Amino acid sequence: MPNDLFASVDYGGYVSSWKLLLFVIGFFGWLPLVNWVYVDTQAVRTNTFTWTFAVLCTGFISLLIWLLIPVFFIGLLIYLIATASVLAAYIMNRNARVADFEKVLTADHLRSLFANPVKKIEQASHGLRFITGNGNDVPLPEPKSKELEGFIVTCDLIDDAIWRRTDEIRFIPQKEDYTVTYSIDGVVSKQDPHTREETDRFVYYIKQLAGLEVEEKRKPQKGRFKVVLKDGEKTLWEVTTSGSTAGEQVKLDKVSELTSRKVEDMGLNDNQIESIQTLRDIKSGLIIVSGPPKSGVTSSLYTLLSNHDPFMNNINTLEKNPAGELTNITQFTYSLSDTGTTTYARRLQTILRKGPDIVGVADCEDSQTAKLSTAAANDGKIVYVELEANSVNQAIEKWLKLVSDKNLVADTLVAILNQRLVRTLCNDCRQAYQPNPALFKKFNIPANEVRTFYRPGEIEYDKHGKPIVCEKCQGSGFYGRTGLFETIRMNDELREVIRKAKTSQEIATAFRKAGMLYMQEQSIKKVAHSITSINEVIRNFSEKS
Repeated sequence: MPNDLFASVDYGGYVSSWKLLLFVIGFFGWLPLVNWVYVDTQAVRTNTFTWTFAVLCTGFISLLIWLLIPVFFIGLLIYLIATASVLAAYIMNRNARVADFEKVLTADHLRSLFANPVKKIEQASHGLRFITGNGNDVPLPEPKSKELEGFIVTCDLIDDAIWRRTDEIRFIPQKEDYTVTYSIDGVVSKQDPHTREETDRFVYYIKQLAGLEVEEKRKPQKGRFKVVLKDGEKTLWEVTTSGSTAGEQVKLDKVSELTSRKVEDMGLNDNQIESIQTLRDIKSGLIIVSGPPKSGVTSSLYTLLSNHDPFMNNINTLEKNPAGELTNITQFTYSLSDTGTTTYARRLQTILRKGPDIVGVADCEDSQTAKLSTAAANDGKIVYVELEANSVNQAIEKWLKLVSDKNLVADTLVAILNQRLVRTLCNDCRQAYQPNPALFKKFNIPANEVRTFYRPGEIEYDKHGKPIVCEKCQGSGFYGRTGLFETIRMNDELREVIRKAKTSQEIATAFRKAGMLYMQEQSIKKVAHSITSINEVIRNFSEKS
């Protein structure tokens, strides 16, 4: 009788050793899963109690069913399906809240489990290398280090921003996360938000690159670093941080490629190019470079300064916030630390005493600086002044008020430029169309000269309904920007008008009679020549109005 009982146990009676082993594995595999969910929910800031309770109860109930159900394999199947379902639900929830490199059980994550850690970091870099503000090459971070997390976020961001031709990146703190925006060809584009944890890692790493104080989160800070691309090209980025009640704000500005333009590349028409190019031949005088904020005035100022031979002339600039590095030109910066010891005008006076031949004065908005600039031009120097104004007429009116001397303005003023920036159409995806004939008449465009206008191409879809994005412009329909200019070169007749004019309207009338085309007229020429679209022109002027 006892022998029969032991035989039944050995051959699958009431207790089966391998079934018991499977049950024990299921039980002890479920416990660490509960613990992982508990810890992970806190790290990704999702509902800890709800998810932990869900995994705990699902595992417990399915284990109980497995234990009590008569058919072992049905119980096992119920346990596996229930546990896998609640785990899949949690993973989908947490993966939606984290960056790509933090997602689990994705194809990339599974591949990374068998990858070399160093190769994994190299792949995460997208082929980018960093150079600090001090000019030091930054090595790849160590695996599982604090720098690694920030490095990956920074590489993902910079790689995407460069691909999209982004000029400015902003991180704006919100209640629970950070809003991220790109400025592409002057148009703000909202991107996917970043979690606070992800942004903190990014800011920690980016501050180290730019040589900023990592722990300082309230006072404004500014620094620069370089990015070396796969092909060896270098781009310079400026980091600006400042505190707010919601959190630390971060802005990255791409400051490279600002000095590479020639006068011919500014967007001037043929007559304007010929007139402006001759500014390099003048011996003295003052040129006003004006426009609304973010209209490319500083870039034009740099281009005009570079139009002069830097080896034959001593060229200096005074700027509050240099937008780029000028080759063979000495750039002086008026920083926040200077405000307590000197004024902008006095700093300009110090520079003028050094005896430069040509001076570029950015941010000229006070009377004392304007008078010093005019006096310098009167003493035989060439002075370029950057002024905020919406038109040539507004610029001369503002300049006369700042200088308060009509005769001195008339004697020294050589030219005035006023500009806007419009996006240029992407040649790869733009579409031609027949405009309304009334449009030709409204803007005085000969209908026989221009038969078609162009506009951004409409989005096309493949057979699966997926949008086909233009690789050149990333689907925006535009690629780059060009300038619209009002320009006037002074002559003896116009100087006399400035001396005698009692109103600004008299000067504006004289400028018009001298052949100055208004900005709107210049913009329609760009549309007629298929450079930009009519809607882009309307958008640009409605924003500045």
